[in-house]
Amino acid sequence: MAKRVQIVLNKSINKLGDTGALVEVAPGYARNYLIPKRLGVIATSGILRQVEQRKEKERQRLLAEKQAAEAHKTALATIGRFTIRKQVGEGEAIFGTVTTQEVAEAIQIVTNQEVDRRGITLPEISQTGFYKATVKLHPEVTAEIEIQVAPL
Repeated sequence: MAKRVQIVLNKSINKLGDTGALVEVAPGYARNYLIPKRLGVIATSGILRQVEQRKEKERQRLLAEKQAAEAHKTALATIGRFTIRKQVGEGEAIFGTVTTQEVAEAIQIVTNQEVDRRGITLPEISQTGFYKATVKLHPEVTAEIEIQVAPL
């Protein structure tokens, strides 16, 4: 049986691995398909070092993103309450509903930082008052904010 060859992938290949992954494949597969199509290169010590450096840079970038999200969470907690003004009818009932876009705009006006509206979860808001909403800032960081719905 032939010895297997270690290859570092240049592109993600279904059922084999993602970009930068170190995989062991049959020598014919590497020699006849992966290397000629520039989908992978033979793993040498220099290439493995480059892969490790790329992984470390990516890890540092993800850590910086998480720290920025934590700082944004602290800023939202410090502000505490965001006010959204809506047209009101009888019995403090509002016309329409409060949308995630309105909440995102209110946060941007106060903090000067953008929040993705798709990461905002709102309760059912049909009257004026105070409501709790959650804002997903990062896959591991979620902030809870208070929204005050007030008449125009």
